[in-house]
Amino acid sequence: MPSRTNDPNRKSWLDVAENSDFPMQNIPFGVFLTKEDVITIGTRIGDYAIDLGALQQLNYFEGIELTDDMFMQDTLNDFISDGKKTWRLVRNRISDIFEINNPKLRDNAEHREIVIFKMEDVEMQLPVLIGDYTDFYSSKEHATNVGKMFRDPENALLPNWLHIPVGYHGRSSTIIPSGIPVHRPMGQTLPNGETSPVFGPSRLVDFELETAFITTDANIMGENIPVTEAEDYIFGMVLLNDWSARDMQKWEYVPLGPFLAKNFASSISPWIVTMDALEPFRCKGPIQEPMPLPYLQQKGKHAFDINLEVYIEPENVEPTLVSKSNFKYMYWSMSQQLAHHTSNGCRVNSGDMMGSGTISGPTPDSFGSMLELTWGGKNPIKMADGTERKFINDNDTVTMKGFCQNSMVRIGFGEVSSKLLPPFVRK
Repeated sequence: MPSRTNDPNRKSWLDVAENSDFPMQNIPFGVFLTKEDVITIGTRIGDYAIDLGALQQLNYFEGIELTDDMFMQDTLNDFISDGKKTWRLVRNRISDIFEINNPKLRDNAEHREIVIFKMEDVEMQLPVLIGDYTDFYSSKEHATNVGKMFRDPENALLPNWLHIPVGYHGRSSTIIPSGIPVHRPMGQTLPNGETSPVFGPSRLVDFELETAFITTDANIMGENIPVTEAEDYIFGMVLLNDWSARDMQKWEYVPLGPFLAKNFASSISPWIVTMDALEPFRCKGPIQEPMPLPYLQQKGKHAFDINLEVYIEPENVEPTLVSKSNFKYMYWSMSQQLAHHTSNGCRVNSGDMMGSGTISGPTPDSFGSMLELTWGGKNPIKMADGTERKFINDNDTVTMKGFCQNSMVRIGFGEVSSKLLPPFVRK
């Protein structure tokens, strides 16, 4: 059953700004807390949060097979487990309810009062209970830049990189929604010219511009997901700032890869934008040479044209745009990542999160981290107040935005925004 929500001519009886990330064609999913301290699953149209739990209690989803408390939970995991058919039925029904000529809710003031909230009156939560988190390393430009800085510039990519979507398992316990501040991490570093490490605050805290996809229950243990079917198990996408401590990372990453330099915080945007909503922005990814092994080979359009921006905002200062990139630059597609992840029979569950890896483009202004943008601190970036940044300073706020746009419609993610605080002090 196709998704009616993609029709660019559909309009809502709710007011939606022309440049909104959340028109009728988006209908993302999230979890929010109301002023009455009620937590509910919802969607967003324009600057309005829609209580799907209230809609369900008022029988607006009649005829769709849903458990009685499907939208009255504090995570989307059960809804995601129901699969693509249910996701589409629900999104189509929401689109119908808010369609400009449908009077059922539009003309029922009592129901509108219960169902519709202004965004400033709700507090967004983490949308899913993330059981497992994997972070990939799938931007060829990013991997090449890092290789040039830390290894042989003539052999920047390691031999395996063009053959497998490289990744590692991260920590889900410190994945947080937009708006939650992050403390500068403490850890071991090796000062330049020294042979013994020291323990203290990281001096080189960085952002990583990423997206992430959220999965549904994909397989049983031992079963692999074919690359041709992988997209069926992807519910949607969020923006991801995978905070990094570069000095800690440099000291610890050999031989097993990132550890404390990465797991202190990962911030995500609160609304999950579905793959159906992103369908009009499907495009071809980079040419893959050498050709991947058969289990990773795919034809057609498996990338998505998602514009990405990063801003740094010092305290009480206007934000400065420091990076403009695009998800379409990613060398390995999400379906290839998921196919590879399960190729050994690894189980993937509803609510698991897979990070794209830092998204860097081909030009210096499209690099996805301060490490690359300042080339290891050699080329500082000037802020609006005249100060310079090599990495992220205490009390800086990092904001990432993402959106797709064509001549007919704009579909966006909103933003993920987090402030870096000084190290945590025990009282």
